[in-house]
Amino acid sequence: MKHRLPRLLVAASLALGLLTVPTVSSAAEGSDSAPTTAKEVVSAMQPGWNLGNSLDSLCCGADETTWGNPRIDAGLFQAIKKQGFHSVRIPVSWGNHTGPAPDYLIDPAVMARVKEVVGMALDAGLYVMINVHHDSWQWVKDLPTKHDAVMAQYTATWTQIADTFKDSSTKLVFEPINEQSFEGSSGPDAGHRYMAELNDTFHRVVRSSGGNNADRLLVLPTLHTGADQADMDALAADISGLSDPMLAATTHNYGFWPFSTNIAGYTTYNAEVQKSLEANFQSQVDTFVSHGIPVIIGEFGLMDNYQTNVERGEYLKFFEDFGYLARTSGITTMWWDNGTLFDRFTRTWRDQEQFDYISTGWTTRSATASSDLVFVDATKKLNDASVTLNLNGLTFAQLRYGAGALKQGKDYALDGSSLTLKKSLLKRILGDRMPGATAQLQIGFSAGMPWKLNVISSAAPVLSAASGTTDASVVIPTAFNGDRLATMEAVYADGKNAGPADWTSYKAFSESFAPNYQDGTIQLTAQFLAAIDENRPVTLKFHFWSGQIVQYTITRTGTTVTGVAS
Repeated sequence: MKHRLPRLLVAASLALGLLTVPTVSSAAEGSDSAPTTAKEVVSAMQPGWNLGNSLDSLCCGADETTWGNPRIDAGLFQAIKKQGFHSVRIPVSWGNHTGPAPDYLIDPAVMARVKEVVGMALDAGLYVMINVHHDSWQWVKDLPTKHDAVMAQYTATWTQIADTFKDSSTKLVFEPINEQSFEGSSGPDAGHRYMAELNDTFHRVVRSSGGNNADRLLVLPTLHTGADQADMDALAADISGLSDPMLAATTHNYGFWPFSTNIAGYTTYNAEVQKSLEANFQSQVDTFVSHGIPVIIGEFGLMDNYQTNVERGEYLKFFEDFGYLARTSGITTMWWDNGTLFDRFTRTWRDQEQFDYISTGWTTRSATASSDLVFVDATKKLNDASVTLNLNGLTFAQLRYGAGALKQGKDYALDGSSLTLKKSLLKRILGDRMPGATAQLQIGFSAGMPWKLNVISSAAPVLSAASGTTDASVVIPTAFNGDRLATMEAVYADGKNAGPADWTSYKAFSESFAPNYQDGTIQLTAQFLAAIDENRPVTLKFHFWSGQIVQYTITRTGTTVTGVAS
């Protein structure tokens, strides 16, 4: 995954019906006629999936298994097709297997393997998009300082790819480069000029190569393949100047970065994060779609390790909303998967429920709630507990516990979007209410996925004294007592932020701290410890999902770090 994020934080108009919703093409509706226009082809490609960390791993190794994925076979694409995907993006890195100037000959065995893999995907009935991938940061980035050499290799690379695939099905799509940035360029306008040179050269080489390349769909990226407005404006102008009806634009989306990585206190899919995503889609509609330029979000998801760093219910809300925005904006999306989502060995999803949320979003909305966690304080008198439903245009259907439906009035109350769990129900499902006792309820709605509520009996967490060194870590013995850690703040006595990323007091989950619920510990990482000043005590505030905040003080003396509960 890549650090690409929308930075637009403007109000959204989707919920008010102000978003322009393009008409779904006949190709997408199941017409027998083959897609012929750029809009029809892009529509027919929805939804899409990425074969990440396979042929792109050629950047750094001998073959496609370098980064731990198995050798690709036809069954993989057949399995992906059965999951409901209509297209696959196959990133390919070429430079590590390319000969020297002046011919820059791609290893024939590599070219033959790429052609074989593309053929497997086409035979499975999928649209296929191939590109030049990690070459972007390996050698294409040097365009400003090694202009002629870079352009010679880039031109030779695409000349060979275009010639190899010129007679392939028009369901094969080309993308010139991935997430391109430049070293040594002066200012964003220079970056836009270099990006336009790459796109224009790619366009000229492919279109002049003959065969089906004369009218094959070409998908042109923005600078960085991001969705910043200036970058999209530059690409829109370039596409307009090319006067080619078989062009589409592409961007990537990994969510609002602080939320996607859980830093700066963005622990929830809150209104700001949601507006950022909505603004991202709206800006692409305004810049491209409304002007007849179809858009493919060639990679989407959240940042690496989000399943650990971001609370589960919060990232499920992101994926639900993302699917809705994609569907209502007419933008085609391709889920980034580096092998951690669809197990390419067993051909099953590692997280079936997450896929169910994403695939359900292809056709309808799902409702969610203010949280999927309901904490009940084990040390206090038992009371009712409430959550707010995000109905997303749906209606409440039922509340279930295990195989049975619960009774409204007796077990719960519903007042508009407020769902209240009666204390009698909590007593029944939590038993003796010992800290750590859990029960799961399911809220059913008129459509979409059910929302799971994890009801947890908890007490205040207790942290004990600890010590360690800056070249290792400090492991704090922790009695979580059923609670779960949301984030951690770190400040010096004078109020200044401590540790890495000192622009915020809230540190990055996993990078600075990591809970281990099974072992009963919280680890302060070596990266965090090395970034705090010597002999300046640091106050840590551990924020838990129940609302509990526990303070802890650490002090670094040389390479030794000690910690005590405040």
